[in-house]
Amino acid sequence: MTSLAHLASAPDVRLPAAQPKPTSLTGQSEAALEVWSDGRTETGIWECEPGSFTAVRDGFHEICQILAGRATLTGEDGQVVELAPGSTVVLPDGWSGTWDVHETIRKTYVTIRTAH
Repeated sequence: MTSLAHLASAPDVRLPAAQPKPTSLTGQSEAALEVWSDGRTETGIWECEPGSFTAVRDGFHEICQILAGRATLTGEDGQVVELAPGSTVVLPDGWSGTWDVHETIRKTYVTIRTAH
């Protein structure tokens, strides 16, 4: 039997203690809470403090809904996207770039592994 996964209020849920962000260029920390996973698809809540970090989506797609904060995404292809509460962004398999977090950002995310 498959169970329902539910959070009453993603913007307010308490996350685990923040840890150093491995790809940070400025020493920032991040925290994440996995809500559900079936081995191929995962969903959760993630938060990161201001600063800059690199990101590579290799082997999975990521869909994000921004709940709080502001950031600028700059892809290696030069595309620039401004994120704010209410923004939805899709980072497809193969995307790479930099996140510049201006205000602590919180998002819900869904990742979907791709077949390689």
